[in-house]
Amino acid sequence: MSTTYDVTGMTCGHCAQAVTTEVSALAGVTGVEVDVEQGTVTVEGEGFTDAQVAEAVDEAGYEVTSG
Repeated sequence: MSTTYDVTGMTCGHCAQAVTTEVSALAGVTGVEVDVEQGTVTVEGEGFTDAQVAEAVDEAGYEVTSG
């Protein structure tokens, strides 16, 4: 399963790495792809919720605006 989320506030590679680290730590996540220019995060795997992804993105200092 793959889900794409819109994320605000990401501007650079460091932003992408922070989001990738936090979201990758969720149980069930098998892959994370961050597109800073598009402001999206695509999460692959099963067993995680949208709320868990939003919380992980928040921990990295950014905000999920849709997904």
